[in-house]
Amino acid sequence: MDFLKKINEDLIASMKGKAEGSELRISTLRMMKSAVKNAEIAKRGKGDLTDEDIIGVLSGMVKQRKESVEQYQKADRPSLAEKENKEINIIQEYLPEQLTTEELNEIIKSTIRETGVTGMKEIGRLMKELMPKVKGRADGKVVSTRIKEILER
Repeated sequence: MDFLKKINEDLIASMKGKAEGSELRISTLRMMKSAVKNAEIAKRGKGDLTDEDIIGVLSGMVKQRKESVEQYQKADRPSLAEKENKEINIIQEYLPEQLTTEELNEIIKSTIRETGVTGMKEIGRLMKELMPKVKGRADGKVVSTRIKEILER
């Protein structure tokens, strides 16, 4: 489905239905729409945005908010961290379902077998092969951590 179309439809529905907490949902949907439009503008002349491009934009938004949550927690600002977490939940509704630890481990192990990676020195090559397979479904930081744990065994 066209992501931008779905975001627009949900934005209109949220604006019509004045449910509790809808202000945050409306502002988050607007931010998502804006981020996708900015990515379209940046890519002008190089073709339309693919679903994969949009997933990348939305994943980037989630990553930014997770980093903000960490900073707010360090600064003892729980209300701001909570707001960011709510935004993360809204954005993740539009992303593919996240991989479970078991699914991620299996993908990593099969990619290790495919590439013949034997140690930590080749982690860059493994990440290069692996990230397109899990894009939008697993955070790069989590993937890197899991790879290190698997390779150290």
